[in-house]
Amino acid sequence: MYTLFSIYNRVIEMESHKRSMAKALTYRFLGSLITGGITLAVIGRLDVALGVALIDGVVKMGAYFLHERLWAKVKWGMPNSPDYQI
Repeated sequence: MYTLFSIYNRVIEMESHKRSMAKALTYRFLGSLITGGITLAVIGRLDVALGVALIDGVVKMGAYFLHERLWAKVKWGMPNSPDYQI
């Protein structure tokens, strides 16, 4: 019988680098839009807002990808998979 934790554990183990990259891209795109919007509202210059959003997106996307891949290797807090199933 599968529990929610065993299903989650299987999903994490099967997550590919491409999936982690896609998650990082979409997450950072949204975050960079927000950062650019805030910068535009505070500074009032579109060129500066676009530059800040671009730098923010690239740096944080790399950090998010690395963070995801490192946590995928950490077994702490995850239930142990049974050695066998009937």
